[in-house]
Amino acid sequence: MTSIQNVAEYYDELYPVTAEQKDFYARIGKNYTPPARFLQIGCGTGSLEHVLVKDGADVTGLEVSKELIEIAALRRRTQLMPIRFFQLSTLDMTRFLGKKFYNVISCLNSRIAFIKDKTLLRKFFFDCKALLSEGGTLVLHLYNFSAVLKGGTTALPCRSSIRVKLSSSVSAGKDDKFFLNQTLETGNGKILPVMQNEELYPLVKDEIILFAQEAGFTDFSFYGSYAMDEFNDADNELVCLIR
Repeated sequence: MTSIQNVAEYYDELYPVTAEQKDFYARIGKNYTPPARFLQIGCGTGSLEHVLVKDGADVTGLEVSKELIEIAALRRRTQLMPIRFFQLSTLDMTRFLGKKFYNVISCLNSRIAFIKDKTLLRKFFFDCKALLSEGGTLVLHLYNFSAVLKGGTTALPCRSSIRVKLSSSVSAGKDDKFFLNQTLETGNGKILPVMQNEELYPLVKDEIILFAQEAGFTDFSFYGSYAMDEFNDADNELVCLIR
């Protein structure tokens, strides 16, 4: 069960666009002829997407949550901005988006883990390859799920702002399935549900390489953060550049 409406008001506070993230995307964008064309999968409220547009990029954002995509659309100052948002899942993106069009495709904040089925995950990599231009880059950012695979319940790092705290944990269930639970604690101590036993797939580095190679990707770089420090197994996060 998902209650995204409980977190929508605080989304930008909990998932801020950092200076490291801005620098990371500025470096990637320089590899392509302006305007670089970005596709953001799971764009949330569109805060990063609007930063990219201000830097001269052409941006398309996809989001399945009606509450979040409405906030993203409201950020548009004029209809002439080269940015657009669609309420669309990864299953349908190759039906409606241009093949070989995007220079950079991103799926951040562990959103790829909500593609719960291994077959559909493989499809995701094939679809991204089909949508990317020659020499295009796939960017993945997700929690380092290696510890989750050991079983039991694993607490993920909390996200917090002055007003709220988002707590998350992943539990192992039957038949090798994993479930996410999230709660939001407000400043007055009220606890609100965000996700309750939401199934996810704890994708790890080796599977990313496997699925991406099957789809035709050949070059892989893995980092522990947007600062592009070399990834090691103890890192909480995994940032992937795939070409």
